[in-house]
Amino acid sequence: MTPGNNGASTPEDDDPFGYLYADGQANGAQPPSGGYGYPNSVNRVRPVGSRQYGQQGPAPQVPPQQGAFGQPSAHYAAPETLPGGAPTARTPQPSRGGRGGGPNTKGLLIGAIAVVAAVVIGIGIAMISGDDDDKGGNEAGATPTATQDSGEPSPSSSEEDKDEDEVKLPTIDAKALRLDGGATLASEFKGAKADGGVYVTGFNQVGAKVTWTVDGVKAGSYRFYVQYGIPGEDADATIVVNGKPESRPLNMKNFGNTPKGDWEKGWKETWANVNLNDGTNTIELTCAEGNKCNAVLDQFWLAEP
Repeated sequence: MTPGNNGASTPEDDDPFGYLYADGQANGAQPPSGGYGYPNSVNRVRPVGSRQYGQQGPAPQVPPQQGAFGQPSAHYAAPETLPGGAPTARTPQPSRGGRGGGPNTKGLLIGAIAVVAAVVIGIGIAMISGDDDDKGGNEAGATPTATQDSGEPSPSSSEEDKDEDEVKLPTIDAKALRLDGGATLASEFKGAKADGGVYVTGFNQVGAKVTWTVDGVKAGSYRFYVQYGIPGEDADATIVVNGKPESRPLNMKNFGNTPKGDWEKGWKETWANVNLNDGTNTIELTCAEGNKCNAVLDQFWLAEP
């Protein structure tokens, strides 16, 4: 034992828990009556802050210790009970989600915008895909359109009908015309389009005329076409429709300025507007006073204006 320690005189008493055993109790071991530790041991516990380092003098008085283990000391006070002590409650820390501990409104706004953008993009893709599908269906032509179902003619069919009507309009060759006033048929000059290369000659005299009887036309305005030949000089004639002379003569000019006297290179065509009635009409081409009639006549036909 060290000086100043008044412990038990036997080794068994050095065990702090010797009083719990029968042999220890027989040797006089007692439970601790002072501070925490061995029985009758020296207790040098001081209050916090009572020891002064670097000073000389007598050791400070040791205050009485707690009477029993586990009971609070009379000299101990909790820090929060002292003036200027630590606060008893923790200061809440601001949330990292946003300012002032509130909800992260910026993050929620960005998320909402992203959702709206995704929906808009999806709708746009669906609309584009739908348009592509519709175009593909129209190109395939497997399903009839509304116009076809209703029986209304399409633009293409109208054009075809118009072409058929033009083809059905009357045409006539020279040899099928009625000839009067000295007009006769000939085939001397090459290049006539009429059947057999036949054309009307002898038209260059006053009173000569040819008559075309037109059947099966509807009332309206038509173009009266004439295929003619000239020897490199201008000519003209008078048109008479259903017995009524037209105010303007049929112009048979030397279009293209073909050489004078060359009948085979002088084949040309011209036209004038005429008004016809329903049913049968007569169209006469005559050499009247004041006309220049040095021309031959090949074909006549009608066309839509």
